[in-house]
Amino acid sequence: MTKPHVVLIGATGFIGTQVAAALSTAGYSLSLVSRRRERRKQTLLLPDCHVVQGNVHDRDALAELIAGANVVVSMAGILNENRKGDFDRVHHQLPKNIAAACAAAGVSRLLHLGALKAEDNAPSQYLRTKAAGAQAVMAAESDTLHVTSFHPSVVFGPGDDFFNRFASLLTAIPVMFPLACPRARFAPVYVQDVAQAMVNSITDKTTYGQSYNLCGPNQYQLIDLVRYVAEVTRQERKIVGLSSVLSRLQAQVMGLAPVKLFTVDNYNSMKVDSTWEGDDLARLGVSATGVEAIVPLYLGERGKQRGLDRFRARAARD
Repeated sequence: MTKPHVVLIGATGFIGTQVAAALSTAGYSLSLVSRRRERRKQTLLLPDCHVVQGNVHDRDALAELIAGANVVVSMAGILNENRKGDFDRVHHQLPKNIAAACAAAGVSRLLHLGALKAEDNAPSQYLRTKAAGAQAVMAAESDTLHVTSFHPSVVFGPGDDFFNRFASLLTAIPVMFPLACPRARFAPVYVQDVAQAMVNSITDKTTYGQSYNLCGPNQYQLIDLVRYVAEVTRQERKIVGLSSVLSRLQAQVMGLAPVKLFTVDNYNSMKVDSTWEGDDLARLGVSATGVEAIVPLYLGERGKQRGLDRFRARAARD
């Protein structure tokens, strides 16, 4: 019996690799699209997984990439623009083109990964373009192409760009840590829960034409999450929450750096609480995993090493 074939676009990042692993475990054959195939050799360790090279922003190339697919998963996303228009190109135009290509190729199932609180009137380009992309994808729902979209809060797990980033920043900035947007709220969701929810939806007809908000079991203010990171990694820091004016100023200054750790658009995104009161994970057959059950498993190693370093330093003095 031939395995159903899934083409994953934007699947070479943190979330995408977990979705690919969950799909492989569920028995699907996979094609992961990448512009640089040689950089994704680790993914080839998955059974029945192939990394194919192609430019998804070229419509003809996109049509070739999804030809023969039973399912297409759209997960492309960026946090900041390198060039003006990148948000619209990646978050809106690409999903729109993917949906059109799926309809033309006779693909029967399309999953799309958006963002929680992405709306037309959102304060950031990131959220507005995410909203436009999700709307374009959902508009493609038909009798022959069934679409489901997923909108997670901040996603965490080994290799994430949230808790790991704050752990590194805390290490780099000793004594006092100035934190922008300290009262911004999040409902962190475990990456494997997101992946399993997406896999579960593929054959569930009740998910056709539906959107799901994916959140973890608890809500937190950003300052509490950063304090938790400091605790787990055993870093004694005074976390100082900045006012709105100083938070925006920090974003303006940091946005000028070659590596954009925090920008004005990021600041604008955090004006909106990334939380939701429902439990769509449960509707998709997944029990939400809490931050406290997972984060110490990967950040705790930093804390253990730091504790050993302190012990050795004291022993040397003695």
